[in-house]
Amino acid sequence: MVETLPVGRSNHQRLEWRRWVPAFLSNHRTLFTVLWIAALASVLLWQRNIVDGFLVFRRAPMKPMPLLRPVAFNLTDFGAVGDGVTVNTEAFERAVSAISKLGKRGGAQLNVPAGRWLTAPFNLTSHMTLFLAEDAEILGIQDEKYWPLMPPLPSYGYGREHIGPRYGSLIHGQNLKDVVITGHNGTINGQGQTWWTKYHQKLLNHTRGPLVQIMWSSDILITNITLRDSPFWTLHPYDCKNVTIRNVTILAPIFKAPNTDGIDPDSCEDMVIEDCYISVGDDAIAIKSGWDQYGIAYGQPSKNILIRNLVVRSMVSAGVSIGSEMSGGVSDVTVENLLVWNSRRAVRIKTAPGRGGYVRRITYRNLTFDNVRVGIVIKTDYNEHPDGGFDPKALPVLEDISFTSVHGQGVRVPVRIHGSDEIPVRNVTFRDMSVGLTYKKKHIFQCAFVEGRVIGTIFPAPCDNLDQYDEQGRLVKRSSTQNTTDIDYDF
Repeated sequence: MVETLPVGRSNHQRLEWRRWVPAFLSNHRTLFTVLWIAALASVLLWQRNIVDGFLVFRRAPMKPMPLLRPVAFNLTDFGAVGDGVTVNTEAFERAVSAISKLGKRGGAQLNVPAGRWLTAPFNLTSHMTLFLAEDAEILGIQDEKYWPLMPPLPSYGYGREHIGPRYGSLIHGQNLKDVVITGHNGTINGQGQTWWTKYHQKLLNHTRGPLVQIMWSSDILITNITLRDSPFWTLHPYDCKNVTIRNVTILAPIFKAPNTDGIDPDSCEDMVIEDCYISVGDDAIAIKSGWDQYGIAYGQPSKNILIRNLVVRSMVSAGVSIGSEMSGGVSDVTVENLLVWNSRRAVRIKTAPGRGGYVRRITYRNLTFDNVRVGIVIKTDYNEHPDGGFDPKALPVLEDISFTSVHGQGVRVPVRIHGSDEIPVRNVTFRDMSVGLTYKKKHIFQCAFVEGRVIGTIFPAPCDNLDQYDEQGRLVKRSSTQNTTDIDYDF
């Protein structure tokens, strides 16, 4: 039964409303008040959508997930439960399987909504976008029995920590093309604490796995996500081409989180890393290309890599490193607009006899050091080898390395270039350098077996190994010898 109102009563109400409205609006002060309240309400509603601090309003709604592929799936469509307890490995696998069948249509997108999605390792497929919503968190299962074992990397010939196989990565891909990992800054969390403890207690029989590892693939984009607490290296592109990593935050404890490198380009070509924040328990970035005789045999260099607009921290190792596993060679690398803060070292090249390979055409530009123990390091005696089969006569070549516009404060040793009679460092250039020091001792710009030049005035005063030129490129003072050694590791 539908309730209705008498017709006469309804007409009477409409007449009363028509008489009341003009009278109300004829009062200009009342009209002004109405308009002011409406404007205020509009402003407050606008603020509700941009400010996450108004207690009187609900939080702004979640951002919609953009459609980046012709087809999109939600993880929940495959039975996933985001309670942080349910294991969702099969749901991820079913979703990836469905996407793998859509490659000819341009692939598909897997949306991971807000929630905590516990999973064992799973593989990606080509033409796939993994999209993590705001407040979405993929959690790596902590029991290593759920992590598959894989053969050692061919350019390492060894599990890096243990002989034999290694654990795979939480998110893995091989021989892929056109893969995107992105989102509204959702998180991939390796929950590495258990792994770190077992590593320190020597309870693991295999090398720990990375958080994200993509191998032998091309056209990879990783952007707008957070990666944290990896069991081992965090993001490891291996023998990949055309890789872009942008707007990524990478976190791990700065102590007692061993080998949690941020990004390790390994035998990669044509790569950009930009606009990232990295604070981890080892190198923020370490460019690699294989280890000793295995890397020499594999023969795949890392080259044409651009690193720019980064803020990084490493209290254990360095902000940006090249090596020490660089036996396939590293060349044509540019590092620019880099801030390294509260770190042990800022930028470092590390190698040793037995590595072979080369590091050449490396450009550092616009570096800022803030409270860094040692600013620039080139080290040629990093003697860590996979086994006794390396050739000690396989000597790396280090040449054509430039540093332009280097500034900072709170630096104890600004430069330490430790070449050797076997591995001299050739054609090094410094220009526009002024670093505030925290340690007053004579030899703070340290050199050994270095050949190169200083252009213009730099501070602190350079070592005697380098030729000095004025700003116009005219020779002012020729070095008496490149073999002078004033390396002092006591400070």
